[in-house]
Amino acid sequence: MNSVESKPNVKFKSVTIISNPEISPNVFLLSFKRDFSFRAGQVLGLALLPTDDARLYSMANGENDENIDILYNIKPGGKLTPSLAALKPGDTLWITVPFGSYQGAAEPAYWIAAGTGIAPFTSMYRSGMGGNKILIHGGRKLDSFYFSKELIRDFGPRYVRCCSQQEGEGVFHGRVTQYLEETEDLPEDQKYYLCGSAEMVVECREILLTKGIPFNNIIAEIYF
Repeated sequence: MNSVESKPNVKFKSVTIISNPEISPNVFLLSFKRDFSFRAGQVLGLALLPTDDARLYSMANGENDENIDILYNIKPGGKLTPSLAALKPGDTLWITVPFGSYQGAAEPAYWIAAGTGIAPFTSMYRSGMGGNKILIHGGRKLDSFYFSKELIRDFGPRYVRCCSQQEGEGVFHGRVTQYLEETEDLPEDQKYYLCGSAEMVVECREILLTKGIPFNNIIAEIYF
């Protein structure tokens, strides 16, 4: 999900791809065996070769799951994702250790995502942190709501899908920003976690601030 160049002297280790299916048009879910611990919400670097720059992605699996799951979409002209999509079971991928301070917590909160920005929240939910959260996910089309079957099952009305280009039963027709603008009584004493593009994060933050949410209660993760 995140993709930025790695720092010099990053240490890699190799992993073997277990699966890499296309779960939606140009969106893939890459998996390999987990042999390390991490905190839900953290990222790790991926590279095709240990001499390459790492590109950073959030994990979508739970902290105790057997496999690591990486949700990503193909970026036209991207440095890594077109090659990632060509990987098959048995192929080798190089990864860094997980890191990052964007992590889940036990207290009630709002999780607000766009596109593949749902990945860290899925990791938090699969790690047992979803029971007191409101999850708001924005996508252009109805096939953009990854993991929606389990999220609908476990979140019920606390899972809000916002679709900007198509209409569907139980789906808010409009962008996440529109949903936030139309939502009244957002609690000022809760945390609001944002994950998406820079534009999405900035717009959502401004809306929350105008509704009286303290700046320090808004925690953001940007992907590129």
